[in-house]
Amino acid sequence: QVQLVESGGGLVQPGGSLRLSCSASGSIFSRALMGWYRQAPGKERELVATITSSSSRGYAGSVKGRFTISRDNAKNTVNLQMNSLKPEDTAVYYCRLSLGSLDYWGQGIQVTVSS
Repeated sequence: QVQLVESGGGLVQPGGSLRLSCSASGSIFSRALMGWYRQAPGKERELVATITSSSSRGYAGSVKGRFTISRDNAKNTVNLQMNSLKPEDTAVYYCRLSLGSLDYWGQGIQVTVSS
């Protein structure tokens, strides 16, 4: 069983930055595909960024150039550095771990971008 715990969310002004972290329990983290997703009110959950076990990265077009995903296998953590934040980035952000048939989600953390 894997538990994912997100941290680092909050309220930030447009143009500001936040860094989200996701800490994973267990021993499979280093082999897993990790991802950040988000869900805004009234909208479907969407992919934000992914990082493979070999640290290949992928981004949604809406965040490319502003967000950076990274991982630290020694600490079982995946991070999302979010810069130049916009009001439309407001959402609950979720961490996801995938490995074969295994699929785990964090509880989500609120990010609000507002003046």
